[in-house]
Parts: sequence; structure tokens; C-alpha cells
Amino acid sequence: MNIQRISAIFEKDIKDFMKNMMLLTMPLIPVALALMYTRMGDGEFPLSLLYFIVGVTFSAVTSAIMMTMMAEENEKKTLRGLIQSPASFLDIIIGKSLVTGLITLVSLVVSLMIIGIDPFLNFRVIMGLILLFLFFLLLGIGIGLFSKSIAATSVYLMPVMFLFGFTPMIGQLGFPEDSIVMAIFDIFPVMQAIEIHETSSWLPLGIIAVWVIGAALFAYVCFKKTTTDD
Repeated sequence: MNIQRISAIFEKDIKDFMKNMMLLTMPLIPVALALMYTRMGDGEFPLSLLYFIVGVTFSAVTSAIMMTMMAEENEKKTLRGLIQSPASFLDIIIGKSLVTGLITLVSLVVSLMIIGIDPFLNFRVIMGLILLFLFFLLLGIGIGLFSKSIAATSVYLMPVMFLFGFTPMIGQLGFPEDSIVMAIFDIFPVMQAIEIHETSSWLPLGIIAVWVIGAALFAYVCFKKTTTDD
């Protein structure tokens, strides 16, 4: 791991981010949602709504930015050049992740300060948020490596948002609490993050960690495929 190379990648991606209007608008989505809900609501908001904002932030900002940056490198045929350069793949991922992490942090903190940040000021909850960030980040890396163009990422982003980002709203679709659909979605990462608030058990953090490991394996498989494809 080379700090200078990571710094160079970080600076390059920050400049690229500032020039990309699509990426610039993504961090504004959760902020706009938070402002909308404060105007509609009165008093404290339920955890499901707070975590809906969290899910939107991680899917529409973390995953979207990461997969777009990786897909752009794929589309321009510069990813293989980066991998073959003195910079290691770890340098590349860390440099790009710092950009995504910084933008995610700003978007998430601003959104939660608008709608209510107090429920998140807890060690276990913060650990859950960090694991959620890693899950969505690695998922974005894998999909970005898998995608051959930036346009393709928009197709993949929708399932990521609906399956993983919007899960706190599944209960609003009218499924019975004891249905198989709810049982499945209750195991999903954001739902387990909500569970952290409702129990003193460390099990939800463990389940989210398993999701992170799965996303890491997915990213690794996509990376190996990228390096072996002609």
C-alpha cells in the first residue's frame, strides 16, 4: 500500500467527480428526501423511516458512485492499465473508496441532522453503519467491475436500491408480519441494522458482517474476471 499513489488516485477521482453532473446530484437525493419528510412529518420519525434515508444514502450514493467510477475505468479501458501500473489493486480501491466514503459521510450526516441523528449516536449502531457502508461499497465495486459501460450501471443500480436500500419500506406494502417475504427481508443488511436498536444482542452485527463477506467475495470474483478477460 502506497500513500502517494492512493493520494494521486483520490485527487484524480475528486476532480472527475466534480465534473460529473450525474454523480454530483446523487448525494443530494437523501438530503432532499430528509427535507421532504421533515415538512410532511411532525415530531419524531420511526426507525424504519430513518433507515430508509440510510438505505437510500448507501445505495444511491455509496454503491452508485463506486460502480460508476469502476465502470468508467472499464469503459475507457483504463482499469487494466491501472492494475498493471505500479499502483496495486488495493491502492486503486482505497483511493476510490476514500472519495466515495467522504461524499457518503457528508450526505449521510447532513440527511440525519435534518431528520434526527440522536438514535445513531451509539457505538453498536455506528458499527452497524460502518458495516453497511462496507457492504454497499463492495457491492458497488463488484457491479462496477462487472459492468462494461456507465450506461449499464443504471440498470444494475435499480435492483440494488430496491432490494437493499428500500427494504425498511417493505412493511408498507401490506405483507403480513409472519409472511415468508417479510422473513426473508428481515435478514437483509438494513433490516438487521434496525434490529440493533431493538435488541442488545450482537447477532445483527454478525449477520451484517456475513453480508459484507459475501459482497467482498463477489467483488473479488469480478476483479479476477476483469484481470483474466481479454
